[in-house]
Amino acid sequence: MTSSRHAHKPVGISGLFARILLCCCLFASSAFAQQPNILFILSDDAGYADFGFHGSKDILTPQLDQLASQGLRFKQAYVSAAVCGPSRAGLLTGKYQQRFGYEENNVPGYMSLSGTHGDAMGLPLDQLTMADYLKQQGYRTALFGKWHQGNADRFHPMKRGFDEFYGFRGGARSFYPFSEQNPNHRKEDFLERGFSVYAESDKYFTDTLADASIDFIKKNKNQPWFAFVSLTAPHAPMEALPEDLARFPDLEGTRQIYAAMMWNMDKNIGRILSALEQEGQADNTLVVFTNDNGGPSDHNASDNAPFSGTKANHLEGGIRVPMLMRWPGVTHANSTFDQAVSLLDLLPTFYRAAGGASAPADLDGVDLKPFVTGENTQAPHEFLFWKKEVRAAVRHGDWKLLRFPDRQAMLFNIKNDPGETNDLAASHPELSARLYKILFAWELKLERPAWQLKRQYEGAAIKRMDDYWPKAALKN
Repeated sequence: MTSSRHAHKPVGISGLFARILLCCCLFASSAFAQQPNILFILSDDAGYADFGFHGSKDILTPQLDQLASQGLRFKQAYVSAAVCGPSRAGLLTGKYQQRFGYEENNVPGYMSLSGTHGDAMGLPLDQLTMADYLKQQGYRTALFGKWHQGNADRFHPMKRGFDEFYGFRGGARSFYPFSEQNPNHRKEDFLERGFSVYAESDKYFTDTLADASIDFIKKNKNQPWFAFVSLTAPHAPMEALPEDLARFPDLEGTRQIYAAMMWNMDKNIGRILSALEQEGQADNTLVVFTNDNGGPSDHNASDNAPFSGTKANHLEGGIRVPMLMRWPGVTHANSTFDQAVSLLDLLPTFYRAAGGASAPADLDGVDLKPFVTGENTQAPHEFLFWKKEVRAAVRHGDWKLLRFPDRQAMLFNIKNDPGETNDLAASHPELSARLYKILFAWELKLERPAWQLKRQYEGAAIKRMDDYWPKAALKN
């Protein structure tokens, strides 16, 4: 006699369907649990030294300092370009942007090689973005803030992988609402929701972007999501709220305004991170904060110490940026990563975290997870490259070569001389020649710049670089 404990009842069609449905739901729930949400926050034109976690005493960033204490701080993170548009093109595609001709900012004052202007310049349509890749993995994707990858409709974020967009198409705008009747504002500078729905917010711009980001987090708690919070702070124009200015009575001029803008940005980042906690999503969200290039020289407010250089040149102050990562189960509290990484690495890192089988072979970035966990103890990159017109640089290990149009190349040991004050090219001629050849070989694989400045500008860029070298004279 068969025990009822081992008896098998026939399963009807409805019962079978229910079991299949249950299995599918459990599988989907398990898959979702393994896919972290991804919150990517990018500040704009911040100085390297202007963060509490980098030692700043007058620029206060308590929320980002807390994030740094909860996760990993990269000590040598680099952008792929020293100005906004190309830097974003690189991180969005995981490729050196010069490979598809995006070498210059796409702003008024430029022209394409074919003679077209303005709106015709943007991220080429044959290039996939990190939003495209994450949509393939089932993510809901959103961009809040600055786009700067093309003003024309065909370049619109919602045609480049983003399901939602609330921001502006251009490269900079006021932190206060525009008047629609003001003829001095361009269409791409107005606040846009979705596609071509324009309506200004009555709030300070950074507050507005934080509000939109928080709403997105709350709405999408039941599916994996990717939010690119592309802030404009502390990029010019230098505009701060009175209550934020009042926090810095000991500062004056643009430094005071800059400090207030950084405070407001930090406060709003804290609001977004608090929303993750309140919605129960912090333990399943990969958070990355970084900056798009070094602090600029035009408003004399930011500080890139201990490095020489500034936005728009290839000294460390123009291309090395702060970067934090909090990834539950992967990173550890109060930890650092010492080796050089690139913002090109973010796309493959996000894609693999989302469940992508392997990073696409044509990317220049690498998945950072095995490096930060110690699974891979090698350097993430053997070489890193930068180029803008004739000016270029290459880094290999601790060595960095800079090439100029009006003088001999310079060679620096970045580990021993992060301020790049001691030129070693003359004492290491063979290494200088080897790195010069490696740089040239890389350039041979690139496309010609798709657009360029109308005016001559190399001399001005080099002058800025000279002006922002340390006061101490260069050795050798």
